Amino acid sequence: MSEPPASDAGEPDTPCVGVCSTGFDDVCRGCLRTAVEVGRWVEMSPEEKRTVWRRILAAGYVPRRQE
Repeated sequence: MSEPPASDAGEPDTPCVGVCSTGFDDVCRGCLRTAVEVGRWVEMSPEEKRTVWRRILAAGYVPRRQE
């Protein structure tokens, strides 16, 4: 499993891929975060963000290609 991106390493701070769609489970199909995680992202601590990154990477998150 990959390690969560570190914002100081030039990696994206957010897992958002611009495909926002949730179902009955309130999990975004684009970034695999819950609606609460998406809403709180900007106020989360770095450790909270790393925890979310680890979970979504383990769940099969595919990052958007950086250009």
